[in-house]
Amino acid sequence: MRQLIALLLGTLAALGLAGCDAANMTDLKPGVSTGYDVRAKLGQPGIEWRNEDGSVTWEYTRQPEGTECFMATIGPDNILRSLENVLTPENFARVQPGWTRDQVRRLLGKPRSIQKFALKKEEVWDWRLPPEFNAAIFFNIHFDQHGVVTGTSRSTEVRG
Repeated sequence: MRQLIALLLGTLAALGLAGCDAANMTDLKPGVSTGYDVRAKLGQPGIEWRNEDGSVTWEYTRQPEGTECFMATIGPDNILRSLENVLTPENFARVQPGWTRDQVRRLLGKPRSIQKFALKKEEVWDWRLPPEFNAAIFFNIHFDQHGVVTGTSRSTEVRG
């Protein structure tokens, strides 16, 4: 019974956070909202990248339990240029063998987990995707010992 209550409370908390995010996201308008507005609604970014054109991109990941990672690009004039969820099939398809860890992180944001396999000389990063039926779904990127992408895969974790 305690496990059922804990599961129910955890689910409600996750839904509550997702609801807050949805409300905050719709309040932010590219071309209108400022960098100050973004920070007020979403908080401190997980990481900030400086872009060649003087803009900055802020990462707001919902990993490890969420299924989204938002990138907010703020122009040199402090106006929000774009706010998008980068965990999309189109972005996953862009990842190619030969990419570096930095290129992947910049495209997809912080992974849910990083696992190292010493015998295979491999490191695997994964991102949680929206669940299907009673299974958790993950997109995986495989790196060699030099931090270069060797391939991608998808894995499923069936919930009991």
